[in-house]
Amino acid sequence: MKKLIAILIIALFTACGNTNDPNTIKKQISGYKDQISGLEDKIDKLEAELEKQGVETKEIRKTNVKVQTLTSSRFVHYVEASASLEAVNSAFISPEISGQVQAIYVQEGNFVKKGQLLVSLNADIIKSNIKELETSLALANTLFDKQKELWDQKIGSEIQYLEAKNKKESLDSKLQSLYLQLGKSKIKAPISGIVDEIAVKQGELAMPGAQIIQLVNISSFYVNADVSEKFIAAVKKGSPVKVSFPTYPKWIIDTKVYRTGNIIKQANRTFTLQAKINNKNNMLKPNMLAIVRFLDFETNNALVVPSIIIKEDFKGKYLYVIEDKSLPVARKKYIKTSMSNDVGTMVTKGVDPNDQIIVEGYNLVKDGMAVVIK
Repeated sequence: MKKLIAILIIALFTACGNTNDPNTIKKQISGYKDQISGLEDKIDKLEAELEKQGVETKEIRKTNVKVQTLTSSRFVHYVEASASLEAVNSAFISPEISGQVQAIYVQEGNFVKKGQLLVSLNADIIKSNIKELETSLALANTLFDKQKELWDQKIGSEIQYLEAKNKKESLDSKLQSLYLQLGKSKIKAPISGIVDEIAVKQGELAMPGAQIIQLVNISSFYVNADVSEKFIAAVKKGSPVKVSFPTYPKWIIDTKVYRTGNIIKQANRTFTLQAKINNKNNMLKPNMLAIVRFLDFETNNALVVPSIIIKEDFKGKYLYVIEDKSLPVARKKYIKTSMSNDVGTMVTKGVDPNDQIIVEGYNLVKDGMAVVIK
């Protein structure tokens, strides 16, 4: 049978060499598989006929295999979720008062410290009003002092004294308000960080609520992921997570869950998982894609088999084990499986500890076929 299969494979490669059309190649492969299946059925019938005549046939179809003895082992399963990076400290800077941009003291890409002057607005009108109020307040203070002296000597009326006092305090309050506005014309950095964007130019009008500078500190990031609600019991604050980045495939950061969201989003039935990481060498950028990996299942008593050896037919999933009576024989065992990871698949039913499973040559054997263990 092996010679026939080899002939068919050679014919397959010869035919594939004559065309590059994937659909044609797929049809040819399907046809050759049907031929192989048909030949195997014919061989089975012929062997059955020989067995009726008392002729031993198992040696004819003996296949070399490699086996593995099943033992209980530790099994862990991780869940991956797409995430994005958000700077822990960033600032959307807009003025608190309206005014014409008089000067811009930074450029995009500059690093600035908290409290550093970024932009100044034209404050000539405010300064003029301050000067006028200072003059009026000086006169009001003088009048109040004189009126107070008279009132202390019981000269004049209480109304005159109270009016002088009220005017003095009113002018003082207005002056303090103008000083506050003057201070707001000097826009300073609320955090230390990098000037990422400057949205205005000198001479333009700046308005409250309209961004003039985007400031970002990239020393640390939040990693925000939307995770299915079915994993809500698997993660909590402090749970270990691994963060990786498609941009830097070899870079993996071990950290912990910083917080989990308290609301399930109705649109996609997920909750927020947030981790916090430091930015090594400033390689990470805001909104960069990341992958969060967290543990959702573990056990120390699992039967794990290589995922590749598991096959499936209309009855379900199965693999081959060694049945050793007078000589080793491959036996098909239907199984129930659970989770899979990078190591293999956990089997929950169908095989037992100490069973010998075929891990090499499993594609060449059939149920009841005699084998040679390497």
